[in-house]
Amino acid sequence: MSLVGFILLLFIAAVAGAIAQAIAGFSRGGCLASIGIGFIGAFIGLWLAQTFSLPTLFVINVDGEPFPLIWAIIGGALFAALLSLIVGPRYRYRSRG
Repeated sequence: MSLVGFILLLFIAAVAGAIAQAIAGFSRGGCLASIGIGFIGAFIGLWLAQTFSLPTLFVINVDGEPFPLIWAIIGGALFAALLSLIVGPRYRYRSRG
């Protein structure tokens, strides 16, 4: 895989992770968190698709490497929802004064 292909794959994973975080309502971390959620979501989504014999939808090939965009978003949303249950809400404290 070339450097340009790898950067493009990271960008696609970041977009998928950001959409998944928006669906789940969990937005901690920045771009690196979105990339991680996008890649983990792709693994979870493909596992779900293979377990339930569902078709792979909208696969993007980057330098011969397939990336299932729809399953990455679905799996990423499930992973982000699980993270939000484990981590809990983020409170912002304001000083009284």
